[in-house]
Amino acid sequence: MCEPSLSVASLAVRLGGQLIFSNLEFSACGRGLLQVLGPNGAGKTTLLRAILGLVKPLKGRILLNGVDVTGKPKAAGRLVGYVPQHDEPELSYPLTAWDVVEQEFLLKSAGWPRLLRGLDSSAAVSSALELVGLDKSLWRRALSSLSGGERQRVLLARALVCKPSILLLDEPLGPIDPKGRLEIVGLLGELSRRMLVVVTSHDPSALLEHTRWVLLLNRRAFYFGAPKEALVESTLKSVYGFEARVELARFLGSVEGSCKCA
Repeated sequence: MCEPSLSVASLAVRLGGQLIFSNLEFSACGRGLLQVLGPNGAGKTTLLRAILGLVKPLKGRILLNGVDVTGKPKAAGRLVGYVPQHDEPELSYPLTAWDVVEQEFLLKSAGWPRLLRGLDSSAAVSSALELVGLDKSLWRRALSSLSGGERQRVLLARALVCKPSILLLDEPLGPIDPKGRLEIVGLLGELSRRMLVVVTSHDPSALLEHTRWVLLLNRRAFYFGAPKEALVESTLKSVYGFEARVELARFLGSVEGSCKCA
């Protein structure tokens, strides 16, 4: 099995007349967890959408497993699973956990017959729900009746049902209570040993133990490296700016003495 990889080269993106990135570059090769950190409006979600091919850049290239997916959502979708930010209206539909995951599998089966030919939807859905540790008693329950942590497991199963090698998650810990957060953190750590996991966040501390790379992002300012290199005062100030003293103090306080990663 080939190692997963994500490479972003000379990426420039303009949205609503504003330049979000001008020359963004980084590369993560192999299994592990990449945290994308930055303040609101830094471009974290825009970066994920660009990786998914949903945002066409002004210039630059995005490679997934060596395949150029720049501005190509169908090509990116074959390689990536995606969990968007918490979307409350989505939960109002009368769908069960099983329905949510099965619909994703059937949708992609229709679009990618060669990729998924011969795979049984029931087996694929069961495998995905088991992988994320959702109790079987909840599989046929309405999504709206589940807790935040249980719903996040369902959305993870939906993203994983077609066995991608790369997983993107946008603020995955936001809508979850403390107990559920700990469980999801453990699950993401386990998944990062199987695949490349990219997570956007405001706070590095929860997932720091499992983090292999950090991308600090604040529009056109960025830094990519190992946690022990990225999460230091000089690097944080170079990206966040000297005016972000409260943010810097919170970051440095949350990671002090806890960075166990290489």
